Amino acid sequence: MTIPTSTLAAVLTEHGAALELQELPLPEQIEPGAALVQITCTTLCGTDIEIWAGKMTFPGMLPMVLGHEMVGEVVALGDGAVDALGSPLNIGDRIGWSESVCGKCFGCTVLRQPVACAQRGYGFLQRSDVAPFATAGLSEYAYVTPGAQKLRLPDEVTDTWASAAGCAAKTVLRAFDRAGGVRPGSRVVIQGSGALGLFATAVASISGAGTVITAGAPAVRLDLARRFGATHTVDITEGSEATIASVLELTDGHGADLVLDVAGAPSIGPEAVAMAAQRGTIAIVGSTGPAGDPFPLSAIMGKELTVVGSLNGDVSDYYRSIEFFRTFAERFPWDELFSAPCGLDEASDRIMNMHELNEVKAVIDPRLTRR
Repeated sequence: MTIPTSTLAAVLTEHGAALELQELPLPEQIEPGAALVQITCTTLCGTDIEIWAGKMTFPGMLPMVLGHEMVGEVVALGDGAVDALGSPLNIGDRIGWSESVCGKCFGCTVLRQPVACAQRGYGFLQRSDVAPFATAGLSEYAYVTPGAQKLRLPDEVTDTWASAAGCAAKTVLRAFDRAGGVRPGSRVVIQGSGALGLFATAVASISGAGTVITAGAPAVRLDLARRFGATHTVDITEGSEATIASVLELTDGHGADLVLDVAGAPSIGPEAVAMAAQRGTIAIVGSTGPAGDPFPLSAIMGKELTVVGSLNGDVSDYYRSIEFFRTFAERFPWDELFSAPCGLDEASDRIMNMHELNEVKAVIDPRLTRR
């Protein structure tokens, strides 16, 4: 096929405003190690919604193309392009990819943690008015940079699952790993009932937790949490004191051995400390917004709590999340997390829907775009 020289994309030009359909140029040359893909599926993440709303912002980030959970079919390759396991890529391969890393900085070489890369690049942090223009998901075509680690995807993992694995699933799996995993029969609280919270609920259940409590809202998401393995749910609309009291009652007054924050609300910190059991662990995963409500460090000391942070995930977490979906394909109704796909022309409406908590995970297939 002829390599496209431009792509239609849904561009965020102003926080809180409708996305604009624009024709963006594509690089004239595919760099060694790079790839050009036709996007077949993008699943919107909570981070996309926070960027759209302006909760996550910094000077000079706009205009930009949202979307960092996506799958595409390779249409062009630079010399020496390989997947993350070293196998050559081919035209027509269905791939996903992790954020680009430099491989040379302190984080990459000494810490050996790609998430700590000083030059780590997300596709959605690429301005759409400078080269390489389109590297994110809300676009017909995306340029996959040489430093982005690419995974050839197994047929049995659907586009929506593979897309969500690119951020939501890998973020959750890394958080459980950072927290030391789940002790069989233990008590786990998931703070949040969005996509990350529902996936974390499933992981806690699969990992052998005896009690899995999902705290969130609205009620329809708590119903879904029970389908994903929650033994109990707590409606947070009753307020922090009621949420804490409910968790303590459900854990016989002991609290949770593991508390995972995948919500990031200001009240999360004080609630997590109050709900954690003596010598419990708290994993902070979802705090992307402004500073939260204060709580006394003496409470962490007095309970001898372990508090860990967990930031997104790297290509190893991405690989494990793909394998997770392949292994547990029949375990839970994964497809219920995703809405029916639509084109780029409806992306603004779907972002607003997610902002208003009316759907868990919107699905955009640029090939469905009405021109």
